[in-house]
Amino acid sequence: MDRFSVTYRIVADDMADAESRAANIALEDTVEIPRDVVPSGYVEDVVLGRVEEVVQQDDHVFRARVAYHIDAVGRELPQFLNVVLGNASILAGVKALSITPNADVLDRFPGAQFGVAGLRRLTGRDSGGYVCPVIKPQGSSAETLARLCYLTARAGADIVKEDHGLANQDAAPFAERVRQCAEAVNRANAERADAGEATRSLYFANLGGHGDQVREMALHAQEAGAHGVLLIPGLYGFDAMNRLARDPDFTLPIMAHPSHLGPYVLSPDHGYAHGMLFGTLMRLAGADISVFPNHGGRFGFSLAQCEEIVQACRGPGPGAAILPSPGGGMSLDRLPDMMRLYGEDCVYLLGGSLLRYGDRIGDAIREMRSALDG
Repeated sequence: MDRFSVTYRIVADDMADAESRAANIALEDTVEIPRDVVPSGYVEDVVLGRVEEVVQQDDHVFRARVAYHIDAVGRELPQFLNVVLGNASILAGVKALSITPNADVLDRFPGAQFGVAGLRRLTGRDSGGYVCPVIKPQGSSAETLARLCYLTARAGADIVKEDHGLANQDAAPFAERVRQCAEAVNRANAERADAGEATRSLYFANLGGHGDQVREMALHAQEAGAHGVLLIPGLYGFDAMNRLARDPDFTLPIMAHPSHLGPYVLSPDHGYAHGMLFGTLMRLAGADISVFPNHGGRFGFSLAQCEEIVQACRGPGPGAAILPSPGGGMSLDRLPDMMRLYGEDCVYLLGGSLLRYGDRIGDAIREMRSALDG
């Protein structure tokens, strides 16, 4: 294919209106000028988006496929997103549903450094779901958070993830917190190895600071002994994550958090489909793990939407398959059902409910492992 395509959901009066709206998307997301003044030759033949298909789905609901040439993108992710859903995001009744990449897209945006296979290798866990406690709450000291890291890692957690609200607050400044937490998890890993365990915990430090400090923070976490980083693309941008994933000096996996991205998916008529945002775009941008709210939790995603996300993370698509990570108000008693639904290649998050165990939080980690191994 010489073009990649994007499929949109369009709200329109009738087929003629839908075709007109699709043509408008093709214009707005590329040349952004009236159709009658588009220069003939290269601009019209290559740069301008092409409407390939418009089909009716329901009353006043249509599905349109628009194809774009890589020359409209260039080589940077921001412009790729600008072509996919740039000005079209401000048109009424337009929602991006999926991307069909071509070889050009796959070559310029190779995706995750590690993905599903890489995380298996790093943790040493050959099979089974991943136990992932969330270290919180903000307002705790670095020492308190480091102790939680140690207790959960020593008990057998696969991934010890900082809460996305742990940024650079005075209670536990980023640099000091990351140093202490990394030391705690690495000490637990050494003790596990001495005890003959083949698996290890990966500590993911949340990057919390200014946007122009993302690389500096990530490299600090790496040097301090962290095993991965948590990044919020809704705040720092998908390009920040993409640049980090492609940085030759940064060699850790990236977990993407969904904070600030809700408005992009919650409307049926605008934004992105759930799978496209939390699956396809996360893969394109270089995330190895994509966190999303599980159905039945406090955020209201449906079962179908969650299944769509998981399929987009693991199925055919840009780059390596990545790990979905459902969370948000989950509890131990829900883990067996979640495991039956999402399977082994999944990172299972539990946060606030684990704090009820206090110093016995290690027991909760072992119960998580038991529930997932069922």
